[in-house]
Amino acid sequence: MDNFSNHFSKAADLTLPTVQASARALNLVGTAMLMVSDYQYAKLERIVFARLDAQSIFPLSIFGPSAEEAEMIQLENRVERCKKNLEKAQSEYTGKGDEVASTRQAPRTDLREQVHHAASGLAKAEEELAKHGGNRAGQVHRKAAGRLLRLCSENGGVYIKVGQHLANLDYLVPQEYIETLSSLFDDAPVTSYDDVREVIREDLGLYPEDVFESFESEPIASASLAQVHIAYQKGTGKKLAVKVQHRGLRETSKGDIFALESVVGIIESLFSAEFKYGWIMEEIAPQLPRELDFKNEGKNSEIAANHIGMAGINCIVPVVHWNETRERVLTMDFEEGFRVTDVDAIKRAGLKHRDVARLVSSVFNSQIFQSGRIHCDPHPANVLLREKNGKPQLVLVDHGLYKQIDDDFRLTYATLWKSLMMADITAIKTSCNKLGIGDMYPLLAAMLTSRPFDEIIERSKTGSLENGRNDAGDASDKAIIRGYAQKFIVEIIDMLDSVPRQMLLLFKMNDCLRHIDYALGSPSNTLVAAGGAAAKAVYEAEMGKAASQSIFQRIKSVFSYYRLLARIHAYEWVRCYPNAFRQQKIML
Repeated sequence: MDNFSNHFSKAADLTLPTVQASARALNLVGTAMLMVSDYQYAKLERIVFARLDAQSIFPLSIFGPSAEEAEMIQLENRVERCKKNLEKAQSEYTGKGDEVASTRQAPRTDLREQVHHAASGLAKAEEELAKHGGNRAGQVHRKAAGRLLRLCSENGGVYIKVGQHLANLDYLVPQEYIETLSSLFDDAPVTSYDDVREVIREDLGLYPEDVFESFESEPIASASLAQVHIAYQKGTGKKLAVKVQHRGLRETSKGDIFALESVVGIIESLFSAEFKYGWIMEEIAPQLPRELDFKNEGKNSEIAANHIGMAGINCIVPVVHWNETRERVLTMDFEEGFRVTDVDAIKRAGLKHRDVARLVSSVFNSQIFQSGRIHCDPHPANVLLREKNGKPQLVLVDHGLYKQIDDDFRLTYATLWKSLMMADITAIKTSCNKLGIGDMYPLLAAMLTSRPFDEIIERSKTGSLENGRNDAGDASDKAIIRGYAQKFIVEIIDMLDSVPRQMLLLFKMNDCLRHIDYALGSPSNTLVAAGGAAAKAVYEAEMGKAASQSIFQRIKSVFSYYRLLARIHAYEWVRCYPNAFRQQKIML
């Protein structure tokens, strides 16, 4: 009888999650159908109005768009003309890259001025269009993104995590989706304390009050997959952070992932010409089960702590308490800290923004170019900061999403970053070919550095790390990068199956680090820090095979590396003491 009762109880426990997962799947299907309808209707509307207008069957003033809509159509046409002008200017300018790099001729500004003139025209046209509510394509994207946002918020759990991943795919999905879905980072569910107690009992065998000396019922933080509570260790009173997974998430996640993959696959098969984003789920789906296993997160944190300790970087990774850790419960030392982007707290702590930015870059670039095991989710909530002995110290948390890159990819990626820093266009092309990027190297360079490719061409002529313009960038810079993206977006999506998937999470990580850099007022930090760390990785690899190299090759490697270091030090010296060099032009 007891066995029957236990079996019935377990079946009942599974029934509710299954029903809930089915309801979420139906919500997903309904949302997908509405999104498809939005795009198909907009497509049909464009075709009908274009044919009516071309054949003059009906006067558009009666059956066509209103005067306001007609003005918007004119503005859209103006934007499209500006895009074509920019694409033409970019093609002409980047085509001169090899010649410029090889001859080191005096700067020729005519083609560059054409690019910036076209970009400025596009930025102004887009600004004017935005004042009128944006173009129709953007409106459709925003409407569909709003539907997707509601779906993620209502379904929660895995859906929020997928939405957050999408919000990080700059340049690869329409900007309206990025802007709309970004709100998911601040809209996390909170599990009731009763459910928290049950998760801890199910995984640790005891309720929290029996496991810990005390356990605070209110979480101090909540995210898409879990929330964090403060507790105190029995016997020692040590302050702990206990991460508890939202109840029911593990049981329903497989069904949610299957539903998402199925619906996305069906849409892609039915509308293959318009929808080519099936690779997104192919990339995201394998990561989610790993993030849901907190034992895996604990192992990641220990590997990261070991590497950071060996590298001698002033960064702390909270110690894991394995006796109180299971798949859905992760117990760690509680480490004090504030968000690394909290500029007021940085000021109160008496820390320098430049030192903080350098420390953040040293941590993550060391992971990329030295260990190859990378924390791929370094948004500000996961990178904490505190003052210790007058210096900044990082506290790195949330180690659920890591990527192990292989050595061949790591060294190719390092060579690419070194080439970007040195503005060696031939080497940039070579590295991009090895990564499967080919002719799309201007876009990849812009995506990694968040700078227009024309600046790399200019630096290849001047030999400087300075770009000669405002580091913070402006609307025309962004227009230039979007121009590269528009030019190659079809090719990017088509070739994602052949490009190393390791690149996708690195894009996400780079965007997170760039956000931190700009918040700290150090927008050029990423290029310098990544380029320097990459050059060190290339140098160490070359020295590692010194036995097979000639003396000339070894001398060349040493000279190349230390020349780059000298350039970095000179650049940073000028940035630290700009007044001393205001009247001087220094080759950096």
